[in-house]
Amino acid sequence: MNSTTVRRATLSIAVVAALTGVAACGSSDSDGSGDKAGGKSVPVSPIAALRFAEKSTDKAESAKVRSTTSVGDLMSMTANGALTWGGGLKGNLTLTYTGGQMAELMKKAGTQSMEARYLPDAYYAHMSDAFARQAGGGKHWIKYSYDDLAKMGGASGSYMKDQIQNATPNQSVKLLLASKDVKKVGQENVSGVRATHYSGTVNVADLAGRSSDLDADQLAALKKQLSQAGVTTETVDIWINDQNLLVKKSEKADTANGAMTNTTYYTDYGVKVTAEAPPAGDTKDFADMMKSGGTLSGGTGTGTGTVS
Repeated sequence: MNSTTVRRATLSIAVVAALTGVAACGSSDSDGSGDKAGGKSVPVSPIAALRFAEKSTDKAESAKVRSTTSVGDLMSMTANGALTWGGGLKGNLTLTYTGGQMAELMKKAGTQSMEARYLPDAYYAHMSDAFARQAGGGKHWIKYSYDDLAKMGGASGSYMKDQIQNATPNQSVKLLLASKDVKKVGQENVSGVRATHYSGTVNVADLAGRSSDLDADQLAALKKQLSQAGVTTETVDIWINDQNLLVKKSEKADTANGAMTNTTYYTDYGVKVTAEAPPAGDTKDFADMMKSGGTLSGGTGTGTGTVS
């Protein structure tokens, strides 16, 4: 496998977290609670409102998703589809690369779009005929086992595995709950629906330590990688509708590869979502590709949607 193919495959790992709308980090549990009145009345404080929304969004268990993500000149992309999280993350998204290095690499592979399929233990990417001929041994699907990503990526891999497997809309609400300056911005219209806008800033390195099960050595390595990626803080905005469901979220951060932005919309909560593993005969394991192609140049993603 040539260096361009390895780089393309490596970049596809880097954007895995972004595919579900979780572009930068995952969640952090917070203490405390807020009071709320009965029925559908609004909770009395931003923290209480966010806690109520986190629980309501989690219980909804599925939704349609559409998002846009960009990371400097590395990539810009859109994702459209549906996800369910009731029994582990599952779903299907269509990814379209609209700019940056990833778009150029995908263009050389014969396509600008691909299907992404999520199961609780792995993520699958459907590649073009050209890619299948060049790197997949004639097979179109690449399987990224979360356990393999954790092994290959060290601390960042373990963190990314945790974030992907818990990449649900309510995690964005938890992310904002980790902010020390969360505030209510006001009422706004989101896709024709009235929603309440909340905003805050999160310290990414501190959040990573509180939201993962990494040991001390892994955590130290992850903090170093986050620092090398140039990520220190992240701005998070979310919009909650009158049913206490997340309808939009936005995340922004500066990285060594440039500014990272992600905006995701959630609709049709409770939609039926089905996803199953692609045919084994048309699937190539990413770990096997790396064994045959040598070591990775450029490393794996840090969980921030960037490549070090």
